[in-house]
Amino acid sequence: MQQASSAKRIIMTGGGTGGHIFPAIAIARALQRLYAQTDILFVGALGKMEMEKIPQAGYPIEGLKIAGMNRGSLLKNLLLPFKLMDSIQQAGRILKRYQPHAVVGVGGYASFPVLYKAQRRGIPTVIQEQNSEAGKSNKILGKKARSICVAYEDMQKFFPADRIIYTGNPVRENISRATVTREEALRHWGLTPGKKTVFAVGGSQGARSINLALEQGLIHFIQQDVQLIWQTGAPFIERAREIVKPYEQQVRVMEFVEHMEHAYAAADVVISRAGALTISELCVAGKPVVFVPYPYAAEDHQTRNAMALVRKQAALMVADQAAGEQLVHTALELIRHDNKRQQLIDNITPLGISNADERIAREIFRLL
Repeated sequence: MQQASSAKRIIMTGGGTGGHIFPAIAIARALQRLYAQTDILFVGALGKMEMEKIPQAGYPIEGLKIAGMNRGSLLKNLLLPFKLMDSIQQAGRILKRYQPHAVVGVGGYASFPVLYKAQRRGIPTVIQEQNSEAGKSNKILGKKARSICVAYEDMQKFFPADRIIYTGNPVRENISRATVTREEALRHWGLTPGKKTVFAVGGSQGARSINLALEQGLIHFIQQDVQLIWQTGAPFIERAREIVKPYEQQVRVMEFVEHMEHAYAAADVVISRAGALTISELCVAGKPVVFVPYPYAAEDHQTRNAMALVRKQAALMVADQAAGEQLVHTALELIRHDNKRQQLIDNITPLGISNADERIAREIFRLL
């Protein structure tokens, strides 16, 4: 571990979903691993999951009164400009008090006010753009950012080419440094060694199209003697528990998987949404995957993320609206064809970057 000549103060800002929060925590830990005297403050959005997850990870956080568009309430949207202005003022007060050497934005509501205000004050800013389609805020902020750390090629259509650094997306340490064997993982789940296993995950809240497709096609897993690990999310868990009661020896259902390294290690095939963090984890884990992109993500970035791998023959994809008819069939076809699975493994594994957190940390320190 190196020691910095003096303490460096870094603000990490963003959140809203685990796809933003977990990479931010990974970067923070890499910063402190490389330079022990680094002091880190997180800034998030009040009421969002970062206000719980960041303190659990051992870091302080301050919340802004920022929110996104509300499709169900025109009145709430009318208040957005006032919330944004208030959040920019809050961000200014935080910057004045904390005096950071740099501000790092990972995406999410809170990142815009803090990065915007930091750039106005001449504080070095770094953007960590996780997706293949840059978000609107990052496109604006990228014009003045000192560095933009990306995980996909051809991002110069969104950002100044001379400030783009290809780093990959940070993944959680329990995945990037996983040593769990397949046998150990199957024992962890109480499943049978030697049987093919599918892991289905739709994000922390689950995915309705994936859940309904698995409900409809569960009998095909049973008939073909394929085991299933199924993360349903909270809205579907009670229904799933009833569905799988006759097949409990062969199917494991849970609301949320705490130890993803055991799920990935057990899986011969993964069914998944196509968020940036999940894709990066699957690349590092080197798993054959069938993506079902969430079609309502901003700029349809999940479809673009998935297609970046499909074009390299590193993954398969089923459209959300076709999941009911095609998903189970596609996954079971892949289970049956060892050569196709191996091709996907061979093509996805080189895309995994297990030290993205340290690459980004080094780039941040380079600017100080």
